[in-house]
Amino acid sequence: MIRLVQIQKGSERRVALVEEPELRLLAGVRSIYELVIGLGKASIADWIKANVSNERLNYDAVYAGNSDWHLLPPIDHPDGPWRCLVSGTGLTHLGSAKNRQAMHSVTQNETDSMKMFRWGVEGGRPAAGSIGVAPEWFYKGDGGILRGHGESLAVPRFAEDAGEEGEIAGIYLIGPGGRPWRIGMCIGNECSDHRFEKRNYLNLAGSKLRQCAIGPELVVDPEFRSVPGKVAIERAGKMIWSKEICSGEAEMCHSLQNLEHHHFKFAGHRREDDLHVHYFGACSLSFGDGLQLADGDAMIIGFNDFGRPLRNTLAMERGPDSLVTVQSLA
Repeated sequence: MIRLVQIQKGSERRVALVEEPELRLLAGVRSIYELVIGLGKASIADWIKANVSNERLNYDAVYAGNSDWHLLPPIDHPDGPWRCLVSGTGLTHLGSAKNRQAMHSVTQNETDSMKMFRWGVEGGRPAAGSIGVAPEWFYKGDGGILRGHGESLAVPRFAEDAGEEGEIAGIYLIGPGGRPWRIGMCIGNECSDHRFEKRNYLNLAGSKLRQCAIGPELVVDPEFRSVPGKVAIERAGKMIWSKEICSGEAEMCHSLQNLEHHHFKFAGHRREDDLHVHYFGACSLSFGDGLQLADGDAMIIGFNDFGRPLRNTLAMERGPDSLVTVQSLA
């Protein structure tokens, strides 16, 4: 299985192949985007075989932040973050509705969230070549909100909360003629404001406009049938919460094909040379177990065969919220 990372030292950038316990640098490319764009008719595996160098780095040192090299998010666009759309789908996992139902519980027999989940169970896995029911879709931002392994996720002053969402994200490039290509997948932390969302489910859209993380590794063509994983929260160096989780198509009410169709059916999502990072949904949240994260808490997310775990800390912005004013050009 091919696993790649993007690393940087000062102004120098490289792409490296993960060969535990080392990183083996690739020649001639500064980014995974550049590698994919330059493939031509070659496969990624063939290109890497022809361009891998003998330069090696100690992965432990880079991963731990004890090297001049540091890990970047495993995808970005050279033209700027606006060429990368970050989005996701919710209520996709068979275990996800429990948290949402509890969050949005009302006196009616079935919440809108449970209705949408049920529709996914009934119609989210269509036969090959058919179109299934649309999943819940949300916008996160452009590539400027993405952070890599070891970086902090800023929580804005106006936020009511911040909590991890451990999941897997798909990484896509729009090729010639507007055809989407899946480059691979990676571990993701789709961090969101769950307390704000809990006030009313219509706050979901605003609760998602937060920094999030992917990485540290991009996995090319991973197994996505059933992928066990683990999420943990550390506070002051001590683990205060953890849970075994599982993602993949066998654990979801929507097929991967159905999720991808309903994202890329929009012409605006098929602009040539754009990148897309799409979170496939979480099955369990620490917020659902009553935990409220605090400044400095570390979120650690790992999935089997997806490389080393993704670790990020929360950085709460201090001080009162300030009014944003708009000035007229009149």
